Amino acid sequence: MLATLNIRNIAVIEKAAIDFSDGFICLTGETGAGKSIIIDSINAVMGEKTSRELIRTGADTAMVSALFTNISKDTAYLLSELGLPTEDDGSLLLQRTIKKDGGNVCKINGAAATLSMLRSISATLIAVHGQADSRELMAADNHIKYIDRLACHDELINNYSEVYNKIRSLKKEAEKISLDESEKARRMDILSFQVNELKQANIREGEMDELKAQRDLCLNSQTIIEQLSAAYELLSGSEYIRGAADLSSEAASRVELAANNAQDLAKTAELVREASITLSECASDINSFLSSLNFDGAYLDRIEERLDELYRLSRKYGETEGEMLKFLHNAEKELQDIELSEERLNNIIAELNILKGELIAAAEKLSESRKKTAETFAKRIKEQLEFLDMPYVQFKVDFTKSDYKADGADKVEFLLSANPGEEPKPLVKTASGGELSRIMLAIKCVLADADTIGTLIFDEIDTGVSGRAAGKVAIKLKETAQSRQVICVTHLSQLAAMADCHLLIEKSVSDNTTSTTVRNLDFEGRKYELARINGGMEITPALLQSAEEMLINSGIKPDIH
Repeated sequence: MLATLNIRNIAVIEKAAIDFSDGFICLTGETGAGKSIIIDSINAVMGEKTSRELIRTGADTAMVSALFTNISKDTAYLLSELGLPTEDDGSLLLQRTIKKDGGNVCKINGAAATLSMLRSISATLIAVHGQADSRELMAADNHIKYIDRLACHDELINNYSEVYNKIRSLKKEAEKISLDESEKARRMDILSFQVNELKQANIREGEMDELKAQRDLCLNSQTIIEQLSAAYELLSGSEYIRGAADLSSEAASRVELAANNAQDLAKTAELVREASITLSECASDINSFLSSLNFDGAYLDRIEERLDELYRLSRKYGETEGEMLKFLHNAEKELQDIELSEERLNNIIAELNILKGELIAAAEKLSESRKKTAETFAKRIKEQLEFLDMPYVQFKVDFTKSDYKADGADKVEFLLSANPGEEPKPLVKTASGGELSRIMLAIKCVLADADTIGTLIFDEIDTGVSGRAAGKVAIKLKETAQSRQVICVTHLSQLAAMADCHLLIEKSVSDNTTSTTVRNLDFEGRKYELARINGGMEITPALLQSAEEMLINSGIKPDIH
């Protein structure tokens, strides 16, 4: 259950620590006092989408933390699956800090977490039901979800979805393959041309860089020959002068002779000989390079022609040789796929025929489970509504066959008749505001038995309800609170009087600053708050006496001093 909610800098709440008991808890207060802010804060710590506008004026950050105790096995298992820490005492702390720059800092039991983790974990801890749920109930397309939740047949839904998604994927592939013949022929002509053009070009990676280097050699050939010829003559010599290689060889010989008589020169002699050998090898390499040079104009033309061809292809198929070769590979594959498309299409049709049978079988199993669950659902909803002061109610779940869609082949709609002698009609056309609130409460109570969520929050579930019906709603909430914590934001004294704990939300203004506080009311405080709810502006002795009677009749005893 939710034990403590800490709020800082959320809207008009600067700082609040709200302790919650178990059982049935009511929150009341004047309109605009900040009841919705409490719900917004809970939604925020649950990881729901929120706005920076929620941050209190003048603050840079807002923070909400929620401490839960006695978490369920489902919650503990999910924490383990997500690699999050657990506490030995079964407690769990959720925290969320909202920054003005749009950032979020989330923690679960002190460990860093994401918003999606907060949402996943909080979904096993707490459920918030508000007026949006009533709007959701008015959309018939949502009715099937309630049946599925009660049925807990996830395996049947998953089996159906797996087959349905396979069929969708295969149909998309078949549509892609099933081009008309003229389009197919046109595409094959284009691909064949591209493949032949690239294959004939005989492209290899690195060729353009090599050709550019050869072209540079050709364009600078005269300078290269002159410089290398001069260097060769200086190394090898001519008929008029001795070259550096010859001179260094003679120098090496002389140092070697000297080293015979001066051992300290042995290393020097060795180095001079190595230098002489190196110079001779360099002269030989230069001569070989000069002999291999072919700088005729025809060779340069061939290089330019090949580069032009590669540049032309690169504009069509990719800047580099690698990109052009990849284009060739993809074009060959697509061409092959089209050529083999008839065979693939036949295989897809055969596979679709098999899957169609599987889809029908999976949809029928899912439909059977839904119809069986719907009988139980309708019976239990009727029982709940009869208790909630709708004694003549008829509630039915109508099934019709639909096209196969993502959630099956069933169209489900709730039918209602609140008055005797009238046939059940679509809920969206017959239910009043007060009836809709009670139907929503009945559904939540029925579905609550199908999960392990420890805390239910009802945000003005009593809209449109008054008098005797309000008293019945209060009894139902009290009854629901026997097995889990129930927190209710209400404007009805009947609900507030029945609560095990009554929290008052108050707004005050001081030094041009608005603040909201939350305090736990004792018997006297509850009496005055009930009188305010019932009477409005002036609290009279009669109103106070009536409020006291309501509390005592609800089993709430006066405080003993």
